[in-house]
Amino acid sequence: MPAPKNEKFPFAGSGLRALALIACLSVLSHDAAAQSDDAGAAASQSKPVGVIVLNAQDVPFVLTVPGRAVAFRESDIRPQVTGVIDEITYRPGTEVAAGDPMFRIESDTFAADKRAAEASVTRAEAALVTARNTLERYQTLSGRSVSQTQVDDAEVAVLSAEADLEQARANLEIAQLELNRTEIRSPFAGEPSVAAISIGAVVTANQAEALATVTQLDPIYVDLIESSARVLRIEEMIRSGALRVNGDIGFSLTLETGETYPEPGRLVSDSARVSETTGTLAYRVEFPNPDRVILPGQFLRADVTLGMREAFLVPQRAARRRAEGLLTFYVAREGKAVLVETRDLGSFENAWVVAEGLQEGDQLIVDGLTRLRSGAPVAPKQVRLDDAGRVVEEEG
Repeated sequence: MPAPKNEKFPFAGSGLRALALIACLSVLSHDAAAQSDDAGAAASQSKPVGVIVLNAQDVPFVLTVPGRAVAFRESDIRPQVTGVIDEITYRPGTEVAAGDPMFRIESDTFAADKRAAEASVTRAEAALVTARNTLERYQTLSGRSVSQTQVDDAEVAVLSAEADLEQARANLEIAQLELNRTEIRSPFAGEPSVAAISIGAVVTANQAEALATVTQLDPIYVDLIESSARVLRIEEMIRSGALRVNGDIGFSLTLETGETYPEPGRLVSDSARVSETTGTLAYRVEFPNPDRVILPGQFLRADVTLGMREAFLVPQRAARRRAEGLLTFYVAREGKAVLVETRDLGSFENAWVVAEGLQEGDQLIVDGLTRLRSGAPVAPKQVRLDDAGRVVEEEG
């Protein structure tokens, strides 16, 4: 049966339905507005950060290791004979050549000893001539007026005279050597130190105190120290093919002033033993030093280029190092800051070389790092770094 009509309000039913529809639309609109406000609030809470995109590339594998300069040659100058210093013939700080005299010891006594040795040689030579003449005469008269015993004794006398002559000649050589040693010479070219004694001082043969020191500075050695554990990791990388070694190892120095030394070095020797106290290996590298820029005892840093490997370059301004040695930095992933902890493989052009913990195309956060926490929402904006490491916003 059809529903009875309201004669007084013929459109009452449709009006109620319209009001209900308007109410539903109002609620939906309110909910949409609320969701839009929530999204806007979340977006406003995301911290703006500057990022650069990381891509793996072939990077020179460079290690920075500490080193200490060591003289190529260094010799303490000591007397080999006893006497009084008569003259100091060099100037401290002025280079001496190999064989240049540095000290002279009073030589009169040694010259007299040489003359006595020369006289002994002359006397021994004359005695030998007499002995040989006697032997010759006895051999001629043997069997007539000279017995065989006399001939034998003459032969022994000749041998004895020959031995005496050799002894006299040896004594002459010793006397000449001692006379020569009154002039103390530099064993090689180098820079001499200030003399530890003065003219008139009495010195003794092979005394403990050195008269001076001569140091050769060109070339010069730098002894590098590296952790044995790190060396093992590098050897494993070479075996696995992660590190490609192509040719000789490259060495460059950073001076105490921060300047790069212009001359390259070459490996001279490496250590066959690990230090029991420090757990390190020592490597000796030779550098040209024509201008005497590097001096023994200086502490230096050496960049050692071992080869090439595929890795990421993380600008040093974006990373921090923890006390245990781990490198930490932030990347932006899915709108959040993610803390990456990893070990670096050295440095290259103001960047850390990193092979683990990163993905191709990762957005490294280089700006807006203040008070940044892992998991915090971020709004990344692509930037770039200029040659000085400053952040420059990308145009457009």
